[in-house]
Amino acid sequence: MTSFPIFFFAARLAWRQLIYDKPKLIAATLGVLFASVLVFMQLGFLDSLYASAASAPIKMRADLFVLHKQTEALWRPVQFERSALMRALGHPDIRAVYPMYMSLGQFKNMDTRIQRTLMVYGYDLNSNLIDSADIRARRDDLKRQDVALFDIASRPEFGPVSEQISEGRDVTEINGRRITIVGTFRMGTTFAADGNVVASELNFHRIFPQRSLDKIDLGFVLLSSGADVRKAQADLLALMGREMRVFNYDQLVEFEKGYWENSAPMGFIFGFGVVMGLVVGMVIVYQILFTDVSNNLSQYATLKAMGYSHFYLQLVVLSSAIYLALLGFVPGLALSLALYRLAEQEIFIPFPMPLGKVATVFAFILTMCSLAGALAIRRLKAANPADMF
Repeated sequence: MTSFPIFFFAARLAWRQLIYDKPKLIAATLGVLFASVLVFMQLGFLDSLYASAASAPIKMRADLFVLHKQTEALWRPVQFERSALMRALGHPDIRAVYPMYMSLGQFKNMDTRIQRTLMVYGYDLNSNLIDSADIRARRDDLKRQDVALFDIASRPEFGPVSEQISEGRDVTEINGRRITIVGTFRMGTTFAADGNVVASELNFHRIFPQRSLDKIDLGFVLLSSGADVRKAQADLLALMGREMRVFNYDQLVEFEKGYWENSAPMGFIFGFGVVMGLVVGMVIVYQILFTDVSNNLSQYATLKAMGYSHFYLQLVVLSSAIYLALLGFVPGLALSLALYRLAEQEIFIPFPMPLGKVATVFAFILTMCSLAGALAIRRLKAANPADMF
């Protein structure tokens, strides 16, 4: 008997065994479905955590970025002297440097008057440090006193700001100071800030009067055309000293993601949830397959007595595991897609579902079911034809 008929008949027998006991099949399928949804959701929260964490640095534009070495993440920066950044202008390949100020502030909803925390960015608006056509279009307006732009992708608890602006109700308070919202832009919320506001350097100082303009949070470095970025980065590191970091664009994005992955507990929590989902699913599948093998030991022994090999019986059990993986994964994927859309609507953070994630989760589920099947196979040793007599 060639290999293909062995696999075919083993798979057919496994399918007939599964559909014979439909309640048990439904229970096993629901177990795999539960594991699939749990893994998808944990990975979804993990990916949304990283995507939201990088929403601000992804829009920042510079060749190099300077920040204090004690800064753990951009939402909680450690300030450093503005003069330290200005020293970089002595490098022949550096054509411009710009400081950025960042701090969490209290934004008052224009309707409910309830305050909520958001991130306020202040910088020289002629520098285009944040890549946004909306900010560039409102650059002249933002130079006026006590004006700002509001992130339209902020959470709805801040109020329908766009509609309020169109109705002429554009005055609110940030940290108790009256601010006119002259327009909107789009950046996105994070797990640290529910919204964002952009203002000029002077307006940032008016919102945070306790802050000194000599203390900055992030430095932007623009290089001359054709300059070697790596060499300039190494030179700046030597110039700035041990207390400073100098990142290129990709490193800044990874630095922000790395905080949530390694320093913050949420990255560990979501990763641990993936492992627990797989363990729970494997236990459920194992119990189903083990019970199925135990209930059919006499039939397996009969097959052995008829000349079927132990390998054939192993294929039957593994085929059952693969069927369960497929039956549970497909509806689990459909349910997870619906939950992803629901989560995006509720927390206003993107939940991407790329094909790579689908393939990864399917590999997890298939491996989970295969391991459960491999454990259940041990029960086949009890299928002894001699016990039939």
